Amino acid sequence: MKKVIALGLVAITAIALTGCTDSDSSPSDPADGDQRQVRVAALPITETAALWGGIKAGIFARHGLAVEVLPAQGGAQAIPALINGDIDFAIGQPFGPFRADLQDLGVVLIGNYASSYADGDDINAVVASAESGITRPAELAGRRVAVNSLGAAGDVTIMAAVEKDGGDPTTIKFVEVAFPDVPAQLEAGNIDAAWVPEPFVTQLRSRGDTFIVAPYQAVVPGLATLTTIATRERTESDPELIADFSTAMKEALQWAQDPANEADLRQSIKDNLELPEAVADSVKLPAFGWDLDRASLETLATLAGKYGVLDQQPNFDRLIQQQ
Repeated sequence: MKKVIALGLVAITAIALTGCTDSDSSPSDPADGDQRQVRVAALPITETAALWGGIKAGIFARHGLAVEVLPAQGGAQAIPALINGDIDFAIGQPFGPFRADLQDLGVVLIGNYASSYADGDDINAVVASAESGITRPAELAGRRVAVNSLGAAGDVTIMAAVEKDGGDPTTIKFVEVAFPDVPAQLEAGNIDAAWVPEPFVTQLRSRGDTFIVAPYQAVVPGLATLTTIATRERTESDPELIADFSTAMKEALQWAQDPANEADLRQSIKDNLELPEAVADSVKLPAFGWDLDRASLETLATLAGKYGVLDQQPNFDRLIQQQ
């Protein structure tokens, strides 16, 4: 069993839905009585650009939807609000739905949202401090490694990458550290390595820290990072809403992948997140797409079971309801 150390963060168990992050994430045209009001919980991160940008581009309005985006701490934290009907949909990592399915809470995945890259520079990586002397995945064994959320895809894929390289994944001391806090924690020597997305990978490497591995690519290339979550009850009681939202979301993700829309996509990051303009203009974005890759999700869940993160496997026939 892996060792876990809490470092300066308390696990969040309640959803933080505090209203819109910016005007771009407000309903498309709340004055239009023909539009249906829809509330979507999503992380306040760069990946949400596809949703924000799609709203501003009028994609959801064309399908009769006035979408309000509410910032959540994560997909798992949004699930209680989803089940209670406080929100209509959520965008989040697959582990929240995995765990909800194990309790048969009626949560379903209706589509993908974003994935890592099967090859090339990926959207996240493990970077070690130069002082740690770590140069390869096996050497993460017995060391303090930061992830932003314990018991999710980060630590699961890191353990698999370490074992694949001949190390003992059960000896890794995982530490929960928010991404923005990683550079200081590495510099202070409180952790030896960290799993981070861009722009932190580039930031750390440019100051002399060591790239170790892109764990998603090393273990499950093209792994889904964010999925679109609904409830089984909503799919049965309101199939029209599910169909309209799914069609609009698919179009928004296609819009986000079109190079012709990159400037508008990155503008949505600037409009909704307090990032330096240079970062918003250069940060690597994921592969946006609507189709769920069931095989990769099953592989991730199997690895989670192997490493003790999940005590049983989700019922994927019940969980995956691709629209």
